[in-house]
Amino acid sequence: MAWSPSEVAVSVIERARRLGATAAEVIVRESVEFAAAVRLGAVETVKEAASRGLGVRVLLGGRQASVSTSDMSASALDELVETALSLAQATSVDDTAGLPDAADLATDIPDLDLVDPALTALSAADKIGLALTAEAAARDYDPRIVNFEGGGVDSASGQTVLANSLGFVGEYRHASLSLTTVPVARDADGRLQRDYWYDARRKLSRMESPAAIGRRAAERTLRKLGARRVPTQRCPVVFAPEVAASLIGHLFAAVSGDAVFRKASFLVGKLGECVASPLVTVVDDGRLPEGLGSRPFDGEGVPTRRTVIVRDGRLESYLHNTYTARKLGERTTGNASRGLTGTPSVGVNNMYLVAGHHAPEEIIASVSNGLYVTELIGFGVNGVTGDYSRGAAGQWIENGELTFPVEEVTIAGNLLTMFKQIEMVGNDLDFRGRLAAPTLKIAEMMVAGI
Repeated sequence: MAWSPSEVAVSVIERARRLGATAAEVIVRESVEFAAAVRLGAVETVKEAASRGLGVRVLLGGRQASVSTSDMSASALDELVETALSLAQATSVDDTAGLPDAADLATDIPDLDLVDPALTALSAADKIGLALTAEAAARDYDPRIVNFEGGGVDSASGQTVLANSLGFVGEYRHASLSLTTVPVARDADGRLQRDYWYDARRKLSRMESPAAIGRRAAERTLRKLGARRVPTQRCPVVFAPEVAASLIGHLFAAVSGDAVFRKASFLVGKLGECVASPLVTVVDDGRLPEGLGSRPFDGEGVPTRRTVIVRDGRLESYLHNTYTARKLGERTTGNASRGLTGTPSVGVNNMYLVAGHHAPEEIIASVSNGLYVTELIGFGVNGVTGDYSRGAAGQWIENGELTFPVEEVTIAGNLLTMFKQIEMVGNDLDFRGRLAAPTLKIAEMMVAGI
């Protein structure tokens, strides 16, 4: 008989109910992952792995436990359910725990275009060829490119099935590919610098060409040669898209229902308040076609959706799974995320700062004296207070033009103040991950150098 993950999931739920579970949820994941690392025209490592796993979460009233297995035999699944129920009996009661309300479950499974046949048809040799082409383009771009600090290609494809004792059964397939190259350049004095460029997509036709990725990586690396520190000062700071996306990540951490109900967020109690510049609208969209974070339903079977988190600077919504929504007396936003084991957490789908109207060149031209940030270092962010301090590198802006490379500086501020001081938002929004933002300008931050 052909392997049917949905039938296996339903059978495990039936087992759990027969043995006394008041509710049960099963997730089945199958995946094939490929990774190849290249350096100086040679393939350093190649890895390919196929995996299949099943996780079950059982509830006994307010008690719950979860376990997982890769053994799909009937005896192993029986033992799995018995183990889960035994563990649940040993846990403490949490009356908020449970499956979503039946009315919240997805009733349709839309096709979000998450699988590209052209991508999944690539052979291992094809994928390695992409990585080697990107590296060769970077190496040939300029003789000052003398080495590489990694780079390669990664792909993943698979299927996710989720079922629960409320009658929900859903499944979807997905595939993606990413390509990276990391050149090292040396200047006339023998000093070295490194940078990178990459792309990640679900559609092969939408990826930058390997040669373009290589050339962009080389350009970014070469422009760091001769970098120096600048005097400590307060000045405008412009974030390039690849680092502006990290600010959206910090915002996600602050609007996560888990952080909010635990009062571990600088945005606690601020629904309906102005928390950012009127130029700022931030959306989480789990239904974005081809999105790297898209899925038709979340980790609890709730349909994903488009949630406006910040609209014109005003905080409109936190992000929730069922548990955090109940804790705060709200409704789930379809942001449950889960692995094979553990309770669902709050996860990001595709969260982004909506593009503005300014070209990146206009934003840079508006700065008479300031820092254009292309790299961030360290993790100096306090999610409770919003205090922000990170190492940075980039280019110095004088009279609206990029002048010389900057390194070994620290930029500091407070996230709430930073979001409120966003003066310009770029029109260059591009999705290379679950978090995305265009170029943006913050009116003033502390830049600590010499």
